[in-house]
Amino acid sequence: MEQGDKFPDLLGPDANGKEIRLSDFPGKKFIIYFYPKDNTPGCTAEACSLRDGYEEWTNRGYIVIGVSKDSQSSHIKFADKHQLPFILIADTDHRLCEETGVWQLKKMAGREYMGIMRTTFIVDTDHTITHIIRKVDTKNASGQIEKLLQ
Repeated sequence: MEQGDKFPDLLGPDANGKEIRLSDFPGKKFIIYFYPKDNTPGCTAEACSLRDGYEEWTNRGYIVIGVSKDSQSSHIKFADKHQLPFILIADTDHRLCEETGVWQLKKMAGREYMGIMRTTFIVDTDHTITHIIRKVDTKNASGQIEKLLQ
């Protein structure tokens, strides 16, 4: 997906199994971030940065949503352990990841595999993508978004 595209309405099940859609939040803007795996160092740093900026984002009319291919139970443990106040989508079949183009071939230690490319989408009230961050600063994810939206 590119800037100017419409973000898919159906996101998928949250940690409690409820199907989440953008249209569930009329008049809201979104910070939707895709990350590879719960409870890994980079993903935890990114989630905690967004947690620390969460009040600011909600005050500005944003809904923060994290997406990974982890299970609902993994998301519950991750959110509880790090006091994450936002929605986590369990994209276990990577449907949303594929639809948004973040499910890509990755290389690590000479091994190739399909996985999530860490990406953040900023989505307006009409579900149009206004910004995309493809090189996420995990330790300062919230600050990186703030700088982009100034």
